[in-house]
Amino acid sequence: MAGPKKTHKPKQVPTRKQILDLIERSDKEVGKREIAKAFGLRGSDKIALKALLKDMADEGLIDSTPGRAFHKMGGIPKVTVLKIVEIDGNEAIGIPEKWEAESAPAPKLRIKEKGRRAALAIGDRILARTEERGRGHVAFLMKKLAQSAEMLMGIVEKDERDRYWLKPVDRKIRRSTAILELGEAEPGNLVLAEPVKRGSEVKARVKEILGDPFAPKSFSLIAIHKFEIPLHFPDAVIEEAEQATKLPVSEDKREDLRHLPIVAIDPADARDHDDAIWADPDDSPDNKGGFRALIAIADVSYYVRPGSKLDREAYKRGNSVYFPDRVVPMLPEALSTDVCSLKQGVDRASLVCHVTINAKGQVIGSRFTRAIVRLAGNIAYEDAQAAIDGRLDHPLKKQALEPLWACWKLLARARDEREPLNLDLPEKRVVLDDQGKIVEIAIRERLDAHRVVEDYMIVANVAAAKMLESKKSPVIYRVHETPSREKLIALKDYLKTFDMSFAMGQVIKPAVFNNLIEQVDDELLLPLVMEQILRSQTQAYYGHTNMGHFGLSLGSYAHFTSPIRRYADLIVHRALVSACKLEQPVPDNESIPAYSGLGKEEAARLELISEKISKLERRAMKAEWETIDRYISAHLANRVGEVVKCRITGVQNFGFFATVEELGGDGLVPVRTLGSERFDYDESKQQLTGMDSGTTYNIGQKIELRLVEANAATGSLLFELAEGANHMPGRPAPRRPGKGKPHRKGKPGKPANVRGHMGKKRRK
Repeated sequence: MAGPKKTHKPKQVPTRKQILDLIERSDKEVGKREIAKAFGLRGSDKIALKALLKDMADEGLIDSTPGRAFHKMGGIPKVTVLKIVEIDGNEAIGIPEKWEAESAPAPKLRIKEKGRRAALAIGDRILARTEERGRGHVAFLMKKLAQSAEMLMGIVEKDERDRYWLKPVDRKIRRSTAILELGEAEPGNLVLAEPVKRGSEVKARVKEILGDPFAPKSFSLIAIHKFEIPLHFPDAVIEEAEQATKLPVSEDKREDLRHLPIVAIDPADARDHDDAIWADPDDSPDNKGGFRALIAIADVSYYVRPGSKLDREAYKRGNSVYFPDRVVPMLPEALSTDVCSLKQGVDRASLVCHVTINAKGQVIGSRFTRAIVRLAGNIAYEDAQAAIDGRLDHPLKKQALEPLWACWKLLARARDEREPLNLDLPEKRVVLDDQGKIVEIAIRERLDAHRVVEDYMIVANVAAAKMLESKKSPVIYRVHETPSREKLIALKDYLKTFDMSFAMGQVIKPAVFNNLIEQVDDELLLPLVMEQILRSQTQAYYGHTNMGHFGLSLGSYAHFTSPIRRYADLIVHRALVSACKLEQPVPDNESIPAYSGLGKEEAARLELISEKISKLERRAMKAEWETIDRYISAHLANRVGEVVKCRITGVQNFGFFATVEELGGDGLVPVRTLGSERFDYDESKQQLTGMDSGTTYNIGQKIELRLVEANAATGSLLFELAEGANHMPGRPAPRRPGKGKPHRKGKPGKPANVRGHMGKKRRK
């Protein structure tokens, strides 16, 4: 008699860490089959494993090769696609086609070929097996691959022989590509083209016409393509966002704050409103002269829940990207500009930071609640300031604005006592008309109203970090570390040139730099010193370990106030929901995960999440800066040939970079245009010095230059010295080309009239 049929007992699917450990330890390719075998998985277990591996890939933990073998993100896969970038004798040299580790350049691998050489050429793509040898890697050719489907963006040009070329819009790419198939494109069109291999050359086949490259909206489109910023939301994400907007905001589960005159103070052209503030004198006898205040933030975590399609897409984007003509949002508009945007007279779900502030401006108490708010007003910065100054009769002046300003004066006093870094650097904004054309590029006016909002946001960010610490909760911190010794030495050497001292032995605090700024009474010297102090600072980033915020002079700091546009803030909201027991599950909605707090798995991945969103933030910043450069170049295009007032922003052995004062836009002055005398380049001082005339060019120096070229497609400018131009007092005017000594042979790899000067530390 046959016994009972054996049933498969499900095994525990391995954790993310176990899978990463297996991939890292193995000396062979590790795919889904190998992982399943290693952990004894079969049947339905494999389905769960497949979902987990997809999650890990989406989260950036692993990547895969075309053969579906996995490898740890940031490492070199055991089998991968390489792009040939160099031919050295009989050996080809390639780099990984996709390289995720921004902290290090893509490694170069020598290609080993068995038998007859495969006639590899620069630009070829190959599938290769990699092997670690010593401190580096080598690659063994498996097979050549078809040309990449990656599209090229450029402008169609026609030469005098009626040949068509694709001129790149990336300033780092200097050569045009011959067009094999033009389609319906015409000279001057901005196009996307497919690279096609023809013999040893790569040519282009036009696939899509994007329009006029000098139309304002093209400038942001170029950056979006170059940096691979997701522009459109998948239909499933948009559908889920629409479903999320229907989630009920229960009055009985939230604190009702609709009776308070809470206001949002934003730029007049703000596209979303995710923060609002309120303050009132504290009537407690224990806090005489103090205030109660709250910072209400859109409760994005209620609508965007862990593991949802919305969450995956937000994590993929990391942040919203802001261009002069458009926003590429982190969340679909149904959320970002509707239910998660705090608007006057409309009930909104909020996560609220309540703080009690004493008469010295110190926060002596804080708590977090989920609430319903109904804003009394959305006010522009300029209007709020005008109301406080008595230039505008605003209905919310007495009720809302005056208490906010009174409380802020206490916060400002406490801020001054902790002495954060005080670099008053101008912020530029591109003003467009209704057709998207540039009206002006102006300096954004700095008002007390801006400082008011900033200081309330800082209070909330600090309170969020400290609350999570007190609850022993994981935190994503906003980290700004103390400047490195190397950068401080560079600053010290630079200040020496102006007879300013900087003691290396002292404890470095923001006040040290503030004191330096206060010592400068020369109007021309001040921007130079501030520029160099800025260059000495480290770049802020997100991290799961608290390293403090040097610039703000704060021990604990997180980002809490912008969950619409920053994924870091969304994670902080989830952590607060869990730590403060503010969970509001939605069990009846099958399409949306029930819980909105920070789960254990998500908490375990904070290091990875921090690294990824820091990288995406840098991507957004680069895209925004490059787009501004394109707008500025377009704005200056009709001024080619004019002499403009500039300031030197960078010095290299091949020349120096300068920016147009009160406008922006960096351009190059090549060293070959500075005259025929030799120039000594001092890297530590960032300075070029004429060896005969003694003329110096260094960072911060004011100088008049002639605009030679303004390329709106790449955002680049080219300058030359203007005859009789005015220079910084006390510095000799540079000689014009042809008036100095003949060129002398320079070092290999350097321009002929530049002699490099490297310090001992650099040579070492």
